[in-house]
Parts: sequence; C-alpha cells; structure tokens
Amino acid sequence: MIRILLVDDHEMVRIGVSAYLQTQPDMEVVDEAVNGKEAVEKALALRPDIILMDMVMPEMNGAEATAEIIKQWPEAKIVIVTSFLDDDKVYPALEAGAISYILKTSNAKRIAEAIRETLKGQTVLEPEVTSKMMQKMRTGNSHRLHDELTERELEILLLLAKGKTNQEIADDLFIALKTVKTHVSNLLSKLEVQDRTQAVIYAFKNDLVE
Repeated sequence: MIRILLVDDHEMVRIGVSAYLQTQPDMEVVDEAVNGKEAVEKALALRPDIILMDMVMPEMNGAEATAEIIKQWPEAKIVIVTSFLDDDKVYPALEAGAISYILKTSNAKRIAEAIRETLKGQTVLEPEVTSKMMQKMRTGNSHRLHDELTERELEILLLLAKGKTNQEIADDLFIALKTVKTHVSNLLSKLEVQDRTQAVIYAFKNDLVE
C-alpha cells in the first residue's frame, strides 16, 4: 500500500484528490496538511511513501517545505502538484529535492500514475516543464562539468533523464545493477549534484537531452 501525505491549502482540492486516490487499490492517504509548515511536521512524523506537495501556500511555500523535508529526511519522495509553471516556481522546487512536477490540470489518473512512477525512483515532468528545462541556460554556460563524464556515464545520465530506474538501465545496457549504481554515484560526484533528480535537471539545463 502506497502511503500518501496530501499537502494543499485548498480544501476542495484536498477533497477531490483524496477521494480519487482512496479508490486506488494500492493507495492510502494517511493524512493532509494545509500549509508548508504543517507539511514538514507531518512528513517527518509519518514518513509517508509519497508526499503530494502544492507550491503556493501560507506560512511556508512548497519549495521551502520540500527543502526542509529533504534536509531532515533525504529519502523523502516528493511530487509537486501545482497550477504554476513560472520559472521561480519550477526550478526552486526541483532543486530543493522534489522528484516529479505535474500540473493540477492533469487528470486524476495521471496523478496516480505519477505517484507510482515516482515511488519507483522515476522522475515525472510535465512536457511544459521539460521544455522549460531544455530552453534554460542554452547560452553562456561555460561550466561544463559533464565534459568529465566517461562515455558510459554520459550514456547512463541520458537514460536517467528518460526516467529509467537503475534496474532498467542495467537491463538495457546488459551490465550488473551494482555497476550501474557505481556509475550513477560517480556521475553525481562529477556533476556536483546531490541526487539523480538534480542530475536530470543538469542534463536538461545543459542541453544534453535531445
């Protein structure tokens, strides 16, 4: 059963999303939070499998709450669910440690699928978010950390950007899972990022993904 913490300051949104998720045989909404501060407190107390995080909320916004949760609980899996695609919303949330970013305009089935994929370690981004990331920093970027990557590490980075899990990468490349984990660890170090989500952000920012 996937245990979910639902965070949103709008009661009707919480009611609607919660009602749909509760119909899923593999999901359970264990609690709700109405602002970022409460989200941090409940996330650390309950340790849910997935946190659905709104962006614009009182007291503490979604990016700030995400950063605080990840700081105290690095393994947390956070999915941003918002109406906003502004750069000052998208990048802070992902750079704070959110794994996925989807829109409230997505249908309920899409949100459920994003929860399942994120739980597996995959990054789920709306096409509009992906487009923004590809357009960002196309010019004037002389800091090319990816030049230090080996051919294999670059290959694995591109597979990460496609949402592949470590096991799927191992299967695709016909190498051991342990080898994939070593390559991922090495490329994270070379790119000076903390996790695979930030590595994917780096790949898009530096136009490495076609």
